[in-house]
Amino acid sequence: MTALGRRHLLTSAAAGVGGAAAAVGLAAANRIGGPGPDPAAGTAPARPVVAAPVPAAPALHGAETVPFFGVHQAGIETPAPAHATYVALDLRKGTDRAGLNRLLRLLSDDAARLTQGRPALGDTEPELAAAPSRLTVTFGFGPGLFTAAGLEPLRPASVAVLPAFANDALEERWTGGDLLLQICSDDPLAVAHTVRMLTKDAREFATVRWVQRGFRTARGTAADDATPRNLMGQIDGTVQPLAGPQFDAAVWAAGPGWFAGGTVLVLRRIRMELETWDAFDRDGKELAMGRRLDNGAPLTGREEHDLPDLTAVDGNGFLVIDDDAHVRLAHATVPAELMLRRGYNYDEGPSADGTADVGLIFVACQADAATAFVPVQRRLAAKDAMNQWVTHVGSAVFAVPPGAPEGGWVGQGLLGV
Repeated sequence: MTALGRRHLLTSAAAGVGGAAAAVGLAAANRIGGPGPDPAAGTAPARPVVAAPVPAAPALHGAETVPFFGVHQAGIETPAPAHATYVALDLRKGTDRAGLNRLLRLLSDDAARLTQGRPALGDTEPELAAAPSRLTVTFGFGPGLFTAAGLEPLRPASVAVLPAFANDALEERWTGGDLLLQICSDDPLAVAHTVRMLTKDAREFATVRWVQRGFRTARGTAADDATPRNLMGQIDGTVQPLAGPQFDAAVWAAGPGWFAGGTVLVLRRIRMELETWDAFDRDGKELAMGRRLDNGAPLTGREEHDLPDLTAVDGNGFLVIDDDAHVRLAHATVPAELMLRRGYNYDEGPSADGTADVGLIFVACQADAATAFVPVQRRLAAKDAMNQWVTHVGSAVFAVPPGAPEGGWVGQGLLGV
């Protein structure tokens, strides 16, 4: 019997011992206008009328912009907006380095305009560009782009097909791609318009391989820095590199060379088996994750960001955080395993029998996927208790180039001719 099974039997037995106490509440009377006049005292004096306070209008975010030009591309370190669409393109036969030069110049110009609330050149619906709502456009280069450009020696080594993992059930329709467009905004209309403009302008050079749409908690629903929840109800994405030197070392590639200031982006489409997850009890779910569902705290702590104590044992001598708990296996054992994690939920709607088709578009950004994503995913694939409810069905890896200088274009250091 696994530790989870033994622990579950013990906790289930203990749960049946106690009873629940009934809560008793008292309602206070609410009188409008105060007590009535006393007949013995004559007519009551008039009370002044006080206007109810007018609630402040909610903040509008439509005009907020994120700079397009800079040392790094926007959309990586940028706080994640509520909506994202990932588009993978396959290059048409004959699209070479010169063609890629033209394509990236064109797409960079589109993105530079749209992210600032200005229509792209030739935009037939310019009004749709007026509210970018923190729109970002991020470009990534897949292995095939380097081959098409004749620049295979300059491809970062970890930008390649990932090794097979034990829990993979990859589908071709969600896997691979030569060029990635990551388009994010707090407004799905801004995302949709940007996707259309960029894919229209790419038609001469590429075809669409796949499109994945995701969402997070709507802006204004929670604090901007709150960790979002996934569709299993878990707070997802608590552990991230600290801003500053730790983030820079974990995420951005070091120089010299064209890739300095870029990052390696791994995208995984993870299907969630909600039918069986729903049938499992809450204690078992928390043991599998190693965190509490209500606030995301590790089972050894009280608050979300408390560090998990991976050595703590309970009164029966069992590890409080089991050896197959997700939080234990996902924990970075060395600094090289640190990576930026970003997840977007997807929901394709129920099937004819009502079964949910939902999951997570999981994105990891790191300086080197071979030293960060791969070793962590190997541990998870081998024994993560959460593997009962998650299946990896899509996979792709891209080199995200550094940002473009004002007036330049993304990929200029690699493709410029």
